[in-house]
Amino acid sequence: MTSALDEETARAEIYGLLAQLYYAPPPEELMVALRVAVTDAPAQGAFLEEPWRAFIGVAREMSDGEIRDEYDALFGGVGKPEVYLFASHYLSGFLNEKPLARLRDELAALGLARDEAMPETEDHIAYLCEVMRYLIAGDDVAVANLTKQREFFAAHLQPWVNALCDALGAHPSAKFYAALAAFTRAFFSVEAQGFDMLD
Repeated sequence: MTSALDEETARAEIYGLLAQLYYAPPPEELMVALRVAVTDAPAQGAFLEEPWRAFIGVAREMSDGEIRDEYDALFGGVGKPEVYLFASHYLSGFLNEKPLARLRDELAALGLARDEAMPETEDHIAYLCEVMRYLIAGDDVAVANLTKQREFFAAHLQPWVNALCDALGAHPSAKFYAALAAFTRAFFSVEAQGFDMLD
């Protein structure tokens, strides 16, 4: 029987993994770890098991170079990417819009600030996943608590992540990231259900 603490650790680790995978092509050591990962669900609940198994299967089939090329094809390039990773795009149709301003106000209230070395705006999915990881695993109980997690998730991730997953799932060039999107969708669904149960 996993304890509540184990479950919180697993949630934080999944958010950390998602942040890493969406931020940049995965480094070699991460891919080595993924390819030998157990295909049982990384957190309680059979609902995550199938999308996790499918994702690990794709990770084992593809080379690091293929995954890097896919990342660059989907999210890189000059000008408009094939698929946006920014909340503002999905929430307002434009980058750097009101959703980003609201997010910055909330991050400031949480005592968080963007690393100036990071070129992306704070509404990048990797950044938002890192904030969730902090709200789960952080030491400051004034901000690292379930209430803050639920509020942040409901305001800044839940309204748009399925649209990102839809875009990745439908893109003809997406294989690794389509599988990651399917797992992301399942994980966020479990998160949303968990937060709903807090009422």
